Amino acid sequence: MRTLADDLEAPDDVHTRIVVAAYGLFSRRGIRDVGVDELIRASGVAKATFYRHFPSKDDLVLAFLKRRDELWMMGSVVPEARRRAQNPEDQLLAIFDVYDEWFQDDDFEACSFVKVLLEMGAAHPLGKASIEYLARIRQQVRILADEAELEDSEAFALSWHILMKGSIIAAAEGDKLAARRARRMAAGLIADHRPHAN
Repeated sequence: MRTLADDLEAPDDVHTRIVVAAYGLFSRRGIRDVGVDELIRASGVAKATFYRHFPSKDDLVLAFLKRRDELWMMGSVVPEARRRAQNPEDQLLAIFDVYDEWFQDDDFEACSFVKVLLEMGAAHPLGKASIEYLARIRQQVRILADEAELEDSEAFALSWHILMKGSIIAAAEGDKLAARRARRMAAGLIADHRPHAN
């Protein structure tokens, strides 16, 4: 599977170079722990150049979250889950197979959207942006649930997303088998939402 590192090689474009430098720092250490001076040093640009591209640190965090969404959830997890299985139910379950590989990585850094939401709070613009990206993930689950003809796909997606987020937190605690445990629970959730189950 293509890794994030494959997509994060040093680009020629200054704007992208700044985002790439921020990506590594923010994904590992969070937002508040990383200062602007460190971001400028890591990206190798002058302070004026940095501020020309990103007038505030929040602007850079928003760009980081967008890139995270493009590279990871929409660019890797969902396409890889679809590639691994032939039918929508199995594609849903394959999300946890992708997660299982992610959780085994030595550089596993958990979910940036959840981390930023918890760090900044739901009322902060960055928290609100994280909530929107999390909603996009749920929408992808709902699309798969609709394709699988599961009943009440909105409620299904909400429950499924709890399993996804919960497995990430458990993996961050050190449970490297969290995705496998979540997958077993997820199979039961699918069964509960099949039309004949009600």
